[in-house]
Amino acid sequence: MSAPDVILYTDGACSGNPGPGGWAAILSSPSSGKRVELTGSDPETTNNRMEMMAVLEGLRQIKKAPSKIHVVSDSNYVIKGLTEWIQGWERNGWKTANKKPVKNRELWIDLVTEVRKHKCTFEWVRGHDGHPENERVDQLAVEAYQKYL
Repeated sequence: MSAPDVILYTDGACSGNPGPGGWAAILSSPSSGKRVELTGSDPETTNNRMEMMAVLEGLRQIKKAPSKIHVVSDSNYVIKGLTEWIQGWERNGWKTANKKPVKNRELWIDLVTEVRKHKCTFEWVRGHDGHPENERVDQLAVEAYQKYL
Protein backbone atom coordinates (compact mmCIF):
# COMPACT_ATOMS: atom_id res chain seq x y z
CA MET A 1 0.00 0.00 0.00
CA SER A 2 1.23 3.50 -0.75
CA ALA A 3 1.74 6.13 1.93
CA PRO A 4 -1.25 6.51 4.26
CA ASP A 5 -3.55 9.50 4.16
CA VAL A 6 -3.72 9.42 7.95
CA ILE A 7 -1.65 7.80 10.68
CA LEU A 8 -3.84 7.15 13.71
CA TYR A 9 -1.99 6.75 17.01
CA THR A 10 -4.19 5.47 19.84
CA ASP A 11 -4.15 4.48 23.49
CA GLY A 12 -6.52 3.72 26.31
CA ALA A 13 -5.92 3.84 30.05
CA CYS A 14 -7.80 2.86 33.16
CA SER A 15 -7.35 3.45 36.90
CA GLY A 16 -8.41 0.06 38.14
CA ASN A 17 -9.90 -2.42 35.70
CA PRO A 18 -12.78 -1.69 35.81
CA GLY A 19 -12.55 1.89 36.95
CA PRO A 20 -12.33 5.41 35.53
CA GLY A 21 -10.88 5.29 32.03
CA GLY A 22 -9.65 7.54 29.30
CA TRP A 23 -8.76 7.22 25.65
CA ALA A 24 -6.73 9.33 23.26
CA ALA A 25 -6.01 9.47 19.56
CA ILE A 26 -3.70 11.50 17.38
CA LEU A 27 -4.60 11.84 13.71
CA SER A 28 -1.56 12.82 11.68
CA SER A 29 -1.60 13.60 7.95
CA PRO A 30 1.83 12.95 6.42
CA SER A 31 1.02 14.92 3.26
CA SER A 32 -0.36 18.08 4.89
CA GLY A 33 1.48 17.96 8.20
CA LYS A 34 -1.83 18.48 10.04
CA ARG A 35 -2.19 16.86 13.44
CA VAL A 36 -5.26 16.59 15.67
CA GLU A 37 -5.41 15.26 19.24
CA LEU A 38 -8.66 13.78 20.61
CA THR A 39 -9.55 12.50 24.06
CA GLY A 40 -12.51 11.11 25.93
CA SER A 41 -13.30 9.36 29.19
CA ASP A 42 -15.74 7.15 31.04
CA PRO A 43 -16.28 7.05 34.82
CA GLU A 44 -16.58 3.23 34.92
CA THR A 45 -15.01 1.13 32.18
CA THR A 46 -12.17 -1.26 31.34
CA ASN A 47 -8.80 -0.75 29.74
CA ASN A 48 -9.77 -2.84 26.70
CA ARG A 49 -12.87 -0.71 26.10
CA MET A 50 -10.78 2.45 26.24
CA GLU A 51 -8.25 0.99 23.78
CA MET A 52 -11.14 0.24 21.42
CA MET A 53 -12.74 3.66 21.88
CA ALA A 54 -9.49 5.39 20.93
CA VAL A 55 -9.41 3.64 17.55
CA LEU A 56 -13.17 3.98 17.02
CA GLU A 57 -13.33 7.70 17.77
CA GLY A 58 -10.21 8.37 15.74
CA LEU A 59 -11.67 6.60 12.70
CA ARG A 60 -14.98 8.43 13.11
CA GLN A 61 -13.14 11.72 12.52
CA ILE A 62 -12.05 10.67 9.03
CA LYS A 63 -14.81 11.82 6.71
CA LYS A 64 -13.22 10.94 3.34
CA ALA A 65 -13.87 7.29 2.62
CA PRO A 66 -12.15 5.24 1.66
CA SER A 67 -8.95 6.71 3.06
CA LYS A 68 -5.68 4.91 3.63
CA ILE A 69 -5.31 4.74 7.41
CA HIS A 70 -2.36 3.33 9.33
CA VAL A 71 -3.45 2.54 12.89
CA VAL A 72 -0.70 2.40 15.53
CA SER A 73 -1.63 0.93 18.93
CA ASP A 74 0.04 -0.74 21.90
CA SER A 75 -3.04 -2.94 22.37
CA ASN A 76 -2.65 -6.53 21.21
CA TYR A 77 -6.35 -6.94 22.00
CA VAL A 78 -7.33 -4.32 19.41
CA ILE A 79 -4.74 -5.24 16.78
CA LYS A 80 -5.34 -8.99 16.96
CA GLY A 81 -9.08 -8.48 17.27
CA LEU A 82 -9.20 -6.53 14.01
CA THR A 83 -6.63 -8.57 12.07
CA GLU A 84 -7.05 -12.14 13.36
CA TRP A 85 -10.14 -12.75 15.47
CA ILE A 86 -12.96 -10.69 13.95
CA GLN A 87 -13.71 -12.99 10.99
CA GLY A 88 -14.10 -16.00 13.28
CA TRP A 89 -16.27 -14.08 15.73
CA GLU A 90 -18.58 -12.96 12.94
CA ARG A 91 -18.67 -16.44 11.40
CA ASN A 92 -19.46 -17.99 14.81
CA GLY A 93 -22.27 -15.56 15.69
CA TRP A 94 -20.08 -13.42 17.95
CA LYS A 95 -18.89 -16.37 20.01
CA THR A 96 -15.28 -17.09 20.91
CA ALA A 97 -13.52 -20.33 20.03
CA ASN A 98 -14.70 -21.52 23.47
CA LYS A 99 -18.33 -20.77 22.47
CA LYS A 100 -18.58 -17.86 24.93
CA PRO A 101 -20.02 -14.48 23.93
CA VAL A 102 -17.39 -12.04 22.65
CA LYS A 103 -16.75 -9.33 25.24
CA ASN A 104 -17.40 -5.77 24.06
CA ARG A 105 -19.40 -7.05 21.09
CA GLU A 106 -21.16 -3.73 20.47
CA LEU A 107 -17.86 -1.88 20.30
CA TRP A 108 -16.33 -4.51 18.01
CA ILE A 109 -19.29 -4.15 15.64
CA ASP A 110 -18.95 -0.35 15.60
CA LEU A 111 -15.19 -0.61 15.21
CA VAL A 112 -15.22 -3.08 12.33
CA THR A 113 -17.89 -0.97 10.58
CA GLU A 114 -15.56 2.04 10.68
CA VAL A 115 -12.49 0.00 9.68
CA ARG A 116 -14.28 -1.40 6.63
CA LYS A 117 -15.02 2.10 5.33
CA HIS A 118 -11.30 2.55 4.76
CA LYS A 119 -8.13 0.79 3.67
CA CYS A 120 -6.54 0.16 7.05
CA THR A 121 -3.22 -1.27 8.07
CA PHE A 122 -2.29 -1.95 11.68
CA GLU A 123 0.92 -1.71 13.66
CA TRP A 124 1.52 -2.85 17.21
CA VAL A 125 4.09 -0.89 19.22
CA ARG A 126 5.40 -1.69 22.67
CA GLY A 127 3.82 0.65 25.21
CA HIS A 128 5.98 2.81 27.47
CA ASP A 129 8.98 2.17 25.24
CA GLY A 130 9.85 5.69 24.12
CA HIS A 131 7.73 5.88 20.94
CA PRO A 132 6.93 9.65 20.94
CA GLU A 133 3.34 9.46 19.67
CA ASN A 134 2.52 6.43 21.81
CA GLU A 135 3.89 8.23 24.86
CA ARG A 136 1.78 11.29 24.00
CA VAL A 137 -1.50 9.35 23.60
CA ASP A 138 -0.77 7.52 26.84
CA GLN A 139 -0.31 10.85 28.63
CA LEU A 140 -3.54 12.22 27.12
CA ALA A 141 -5.52 9.08 28.02
CA VAL A 142 -4.34 9.22 31.64
CA GLU A 143 -5.17 12.94 31.86
CA ALA A 144 -8.64 12.19 30.44
CA TYR A 145 -9.62 9.84 33.29
CA GLN A 146 -7.95 11.79 36.10
CA LYS A 147 -10.97 14.11 36.34
CA TYR A 148 -12.80 11.19 37.99
CA LEU A 149 -10.20 10.62 40.71
